[in-house]
Amino acid sequence: MASKRLTITDRDVYEYHLGGKIGLKLLKELKSQRDLSLAYTPGVSRVCLAIEKDPAKVYRYTSKGNLVAVMTDGTAVLGLGNIGPKASIPVMEGKSVLFKAFADVDAWPVPLEGVLNADGRTDVEKFIETAERLACMYGGINLEDIAAPACFDIEDRLSETLDIPVFHDDQWGTAIITLAALKNYCIITKKEMSGVRVVINGAGAAGLRIADMLKADGVKNCLICDSKGVLSTDRTDLNKYKRVHAVSTQKRTLAEAIKGADVFIGVSAAGCVTGEMVSSMGFFPGIFAMANPTPEISPEKVRSVMTGRKYVMATGRSDYPNQVNNVLGFPFIFRGALDVRARKITMGMKQAASEALASLAREKKIPAQVRKAYKRDFVFGPDYIIPTPFDPRIASWEAKAVARTAIREGVARVRTIPSGY
Repeated sequence: MASKRLTITDRDVYEYHLGGKIGLKLLKELKSQRDLSLAYTPGVSRVCLAIEKDPAKVYRYTSKGNLVAVMTDGTAVLGLGNIGPKASIPVMEGKSVLFKAFADVDAWPVPLEGVLNADGRTDVEKFIETAERLACMYGGINLEDIAAPACFDIEDRLSETLDIPVFHDDQWGTAIITLAALKNYCIITKKEMSGVRVVINGAGAAGLRIADMLKADGVKNCLICDSKGVLSTDRTDLNKYKRVHAVSTQKRTLAEAIKGADVFIGVSAAGCVTGEMVSSMGFFPGIFAMANPTPEISPEKVRSVMTGRKYVMATGRSDYPNQVNNVLGFPFIFRGALDVRARKITMGMKQAASEALASLAREKKIPAQVRKAYKRDFVFGPDYIIPTPFDPRIASWEAKAVARTAIREGVARVRTIPSGY
């Protein structure tokens, strides 16, 4: 059942953003001459020389170990498109707020100018060079709102050249949460991951990485559609990233692909799925319509055409059950990675995050503050397949799973889990 809709006016929004959303909080006092001597000259020079002698001490004596750069060129902002780095800053500030509020990770917007080609698209080489020059200050880089296909090359190459975690949330965030939802969908419907037929609509950064994660976890039958139809092997207009997921099939359209499918995953456009398409799906289907702010098909429409049939519905919105929200992922993935000083974020760490979220949703005891925040109870089932962002247990469950996996896979510099988990 949908909760009461929020009413937010333009005035509310602009007043909330006056002066920005983030600032600097001092971690040490500065109230005396002694404090000044410790914070700056002459005391600071000793620390500088210690780091010069042993660069690893930068994690011990600076903020680097808990600081993430939220880096963008503003070419693919939310649903706004290529609006440029300055206009992207409110979103990057918002991302930084979520890092701090949910996982106590200090994050800072790093919008980059001068990294676009003459046609206004991302210059991959300029972006990578700039990121590499800035990286020494940060314990990790969260790439954000960079248009495909440049975003794929940028993340892959920075992950190889830098010794800190690099994570493009638009690629992997939705994928991690979607996989958690699919895991629990399979449990509820008693279907095997290897046997479900999945259709993904949207072949951008999110759609392609969802496919990567689902396949890595056992999904074998997956069709992806872009604006021109199914990614089939006989198409000649596919870039190298889409070709990886092209299949030999006679299906050409979304309507043909979705017929008989177990799960529809939408990271595409509002209203592109009809009631007839949903009705044509297989037994006990999952409809994950995650376009924001308007889903590919509304929960109300699905309810009207699925009368008498079992189904699982998820969206990207907070005012319906089963919100697939990236905030369930990136703050806690970085928390775990930073706490063991991981050099990168591996597929195994992403899978561990997803499994932690899926397992948490199956826990029987729900914290009272979660019930209070949403004014309803939560019982594992079709209306509750993934945790809510306000579940305080996510921090320990997910971050610990990520940290443990980093240690096991040999990408962690610190090989003990912090006692605070």
